[in-house]
Amino acid sequence: MQAARAATTDGIRRQMTNLFQRATAAGHVYPHAMELADLASESIIVSDALGVIRYWNAASEALYGWPAMAMVGQSVQTIGSLAHSGTDHFSALLREGRWEGVVHRRGLTGTAVVAAVRQIVRRDTAGALLDIVELGRNAGSLTETAYLRMDAELQSSLAASWELDTTPAHPLLDAIAEHRRGGASVDLNQHPDWVDRLLTATRIMAVNDRAVRMFGAHAGYEQMIGKPIGDFWPAESRSLLASLLERVASDRTRLETDRMILSGSLRNPIVKAWHSAEPKPPGTVFVTINGVSNDDRTTWELRASEERYRQLVQYLPTALWQVDSRRAGEAFDQLKANGVRDIAGHLERNPDLVEHAKDVVRVTDVNRDAVSLFRAHNPADLIKPVRYIFAAAPGLAERVMVAHFEGRRNLIEETRIRAFDGAIIDVLFTVTYPVPPEQLDNTFITMQDISERLNAEQQLRKLQADLSHAGRIATLGELATSIAHEINQPLAAIVTNGETSLRWLARADQNTEKVTQLTSRIVSNARRASDIIHRIRGMAAKHEPEKRLIDLNEVLEEALLFIRHDIDSKAIILSANFGADLPKVLGDRIQLQQVIINLLVNSIQAIVQSGQPIRRIDVKTSIDDEGSVALSVFDNGPGVPGADLSRVFDSFFSTKDAGLGIGLTICQSIITAHGGRIAGTNRQKGGAHFHFTVPVPGVSSSEPGHATS
Repeated sequence: MQAARAATTDGIRRQMTNLFQRATAAGHVYPHAMELADLASESIIVSDALGVIRYWNAASEALYGWPAMAMVGQSVQTIGSLAHSGTDHFSALLREGRWEGVVHRRGLTGTAVVAAVRQIVRRDTAGALLDIVELGRNAGSLTETAYLRMDAELQSSLAASWELDTTPAHPLLDAIAEHRRGGASVDLNQHPDWVDRLLTATRIMAVNDRAVRMFGAHAGYEQMIGKPIGDFWPAESRSLLASLLERVASDRTRLETDRMILSGSLRNPIVKAWHSAEPKPPGTVFVTINGVSNDDRTTWELRASEERYRQLVQYLPTALWQVDSRRAGEAFDQLKANGVRDIAGHLERNPDLVEHAKDVVRVTDVNRDAVSLFRAHNPADLIKPVRYIFAAAPGLAERVMVAHFEGRRNLIEETRIRAFDGAIIDVLFTVTYPVPPEQLDNTFITMQDISERLNAEQQLRKLQADLSHAGRIATLGELATSIAHEINQPLAAIVTNGETSLRWLARADQNTEKVTQLTSRIVSNARRASDIIHRIRGMAAKHEPEKRLIDLNEVLEEALLFIRHDIDSKAIILSANFGADLPKVLGDRIQLQQVIINLLVNSIQAIVQSGQPIRRIDVKTSIDDEGSVALSVFDNGPGVPGADLSRVFDSFFSTKDAGLGIGLTICQSIITAHGGRIAGTNRQKGGAHFHFTVPVPGVSSSEPGHATS
């Protein structure tokens, strides 16, 4: 027979500690007898000489339906006398010290309960009465088969029990009662604001173990005491609980019972609510939830599973928050019912909803890494409304709500948090939302400190920028002759036109129109020289990559200006085919110019070294099959030796005697940083073909990289 039972709350345990310590000292019970009694399959009730109940175990809850927290401190008369079939046996019990028989009791719902009991009187060493211990079971369950059946029923029939203080809610309850007295119809389903106020004002005074396990959302007993019942009550039945509280408040003698809507571990749950009698203070209401468990695992197995889960959560190598977002889910359901579809626009128009959500959505559990990440002292510092999570990230809470409303499974983004010591930390922020039939109070947030990674990426970008700058300087050195020629041309024109102007001004018959024409030519060539210098300075200057929407055709035209003299002086035929209607790409203009110039310079040098009588380079822009913008450079040089083709993008590898081997490596790093690909192949009829692609924003493409075939 299984012995494991889950029963009374920590609060009841503490109430019983002194009693059992006294009895143990007197030699009447073993140490830990209270815990053993919790595990018994028989009902165990301990009352004092006046008939006041001091202990009520789990089996008593199952037999009579009353939770322990409601019975401790009450008289045995609450459930019926000690009479045996109408005959008072109390005097015989005191005289003989024990009695066995059948008693008639009243269950929580008013139904009759017939129990076979054994009652034992315990006295101290002086003979004074300590207490009366009663062990009982259903009178019809006397066979072993019946024992087993009762044992199975006990596993599934224990109630989740709550002791609530409704005193802070009395002003609202009185207002609702006044509405009823005035003849107004009061349906709390139509007043969600009343429901929220009532469940926020009503505080938890005590809960039993089952309520903690089922509804605590890992908060634990101590973290539930004193909190609003609305923080833990199932979202789908909030209005039902509010109605029950309102009805028992209006008639303190009534017991309210209703069928409950509950997604989770219970089938056909029944909720009961009633006002307590003395000695509990006025305003105390007891609530129980009974139902058959959907989980066929034993209590021990469930607890072991929960412990494994908690250990796993605690030792995860990432900061984890468990969040109860049911209140937000309820609000979203109401918005959808009201026809709201554009939640982002709705929140923009009603920013107070976002602020309200930060206060009603609560963290229910965190792990060790979360405490460490926020520089907190203990988990309790983080178990509160989620507002602190969004303190350093304007707009993040709104995006989290939008993703939840739209039914997404996850939201992932890089953001920042403000730790409790004021430090701003870069994190990778992830939210995982529950979807039915998962428990809707389990939303998970994880955060990973990415400060070191971002710092390393920044350093890498700086090194890449420095390398790219070095490559540009090297390229400009190779183009020195061409650059000098480009600058000399407008300077020579300026000198020629200036000297001519002076001669015209020295003539007696001055021609103002001619001088004006020459002066205009001087200005035009000066601007041309200035533009050339501006382009050279752009290539030579150090700068952080700055990506903007640019036209690759325009970038190619500017790049051709740098190598125009080399092309002409070396008698190379250049054909440029600009693709029509190319979409703009997101890129850094200077860096993409650097790639194009580098590919063109490589082709020029290869053709010159080959000794070809007819030298030709073709440049083409287009859109490839994946929707990316592509640029190709073809030449009729010797091509790349087959053995070297796979190594041309390796650092410090060069097919040129005086080459540094960084040009194509830099080109590859630039194109990869732009999300594109670069490749080099040999043409069938001789020569090389190098090309690269840059993706168009909003158009997906394959993973970036490079190929050599």
